[in-house]
Amino acid sequence: MDYKNFNKIDSESEDNIIYNKKYKKLKRLVKDLVFENAALCDQVAQTQENLVIVKEERLYLLKKLTQFQGESSDGPLPGKMNNLNASMSCEGVTKKSKKRNSIDAGETSGKKAKRCKPGSRRVVQLIPLDINGRPLFPISLGDLTVYSLGEIVTDRLGYHTDEFIYPVGFCSTRLYASLKNIQSPSLYTCKIVDGGAKPRFEIVSDTDLDQPLVGSTPDECHSRLLQALSPLLMNITPKGASFFGISHPTIQNLIQSSPGTRKLPLYKPQKFEVSKNSIENGSSPIPDEELDPSVNFSSLHRSFKLNYSIKEEPSDHDLRALKDL
Repeated sequence: MDYKNFNKIDSESEDNIIYNKKYKKLKRLVKDLVFENAALCDQVAQTQENLVIVKEERLYLLKKLTQFQGESSDGPLPGKMNNLNASMSCEGVTKKSKKRNSIDAGETSGKKAKRCKPGSRRVVQLIPLDINGRPLFPISLGDLTVYSLGEIVTDRLGYHTDEFIYPVGFCSTRLYASLKNIQSPSLYTCKIVDGGAKPRFEIVSDTDLDQPLVGSTPDECHSRLLQALSPLLMNITPKGASFFGISHPTIQNLIQSSPGTRKLPLYKPQKFEVSKNSIENGSSPIPDEELDPSVNFSSLHRSFKLNYSIKEEPSDHDLRALKDL
């Protein structure tokens, strides 16, 4: 009996030794994994910090780049031979007038030289961006608010011209004269939807949601709005691109920077700049097109006398009072 008990004790001790070795081995493995996990966590945290720093540097360099492009675009643009020829001809006229005539003639030629500058500056307004450099929606630009830039269509020529791009899904709102009461403002929603070979443009008033103004071009859509507002506005040249907002320098620059623009055969990329005042003071000049009477509610009433009232028929009570007199 003692011999059997001794064998049992011996076998149990051997098993304990084996399990103890396995336990120590597993303990060592878990300890190594804990240290490795801690090291990986530190490495991930350091990488995230570096990523934040790099993104901040990227935004800073992007702002500097736009500022540099704005300063360089004040002079003649390389590669634009027409602009160079125009500026050279203007300078030539100025020099010749200074040689031939007196100081007064030189001043008049200087005025002509200023008129020879082609086009106006396309100044981009600073807008809030996320950490990835993408714009934050909605984008508020005075009476115009853009909620979506949409997607560029590259396989159909009707969705762009040499001057503008019509992305499907573009959505904006604008304050303008109401269809119900031209003296009060109303909010209009502008959309560009897929219409097959050509885009479909829609303008919907918040006072008449069931009757959208539809057209195959922005100008056609805008012209219908002006005609519906007043017969006095029928002679105004429609500016649908301005009303929708796709010609606003800030919005057009964002659309031009969207993927797929290089695949558009007709579109000619335009130059934009950021004014120094918008960088230093945070304020941006209002584009001239935003002050046009066909787009701006205040300019509309300053340019046209639309304060007319609808003549109402006299009531029965008023007619009886007149008879009694």
